[in-house]
Amino acid sequence: MIIYNTTYQMPVADARNFVIWVNEVMVPRLEQTGYISGVRLARILSHKDDDSECFALQFQVESTARLHYWFVKQGQALGQELLKTFNNRVLSFSTIMEEVLARPAAVVESE
Repeated sequence: MIIYNTTYQMPVADARNFVIWVNEVMVPRLEQTGYISGVRLARILSHKDDDSECFALQFQVESTARLHYWFVKQGQALGQELLKTFNNRVLSFSTIMEEVLARPAAVVESE
């Protein structure tokens, strides 16, 4: 399984609109492909400062060939739409990872 991670950094003033855009535009388009799964957006806490917010968007795909197909057919266009929506206020970089070990999340009961 391949995990595709994109880390985004933006001014605090754009963070709320970014999350809305990801939820309303990006995630539905990712899910409509039928071969992308496990989409998640997480706020990055280890790089928090007063001026910016960081997020990581991750999803899974079965192979690098499928990932390449998605990127050519949809990923580049989404990147252009993000740029058009937020100009240069959102910076990003992507990482392609191969899953080596996965365990189901443990259920933690609250007291």
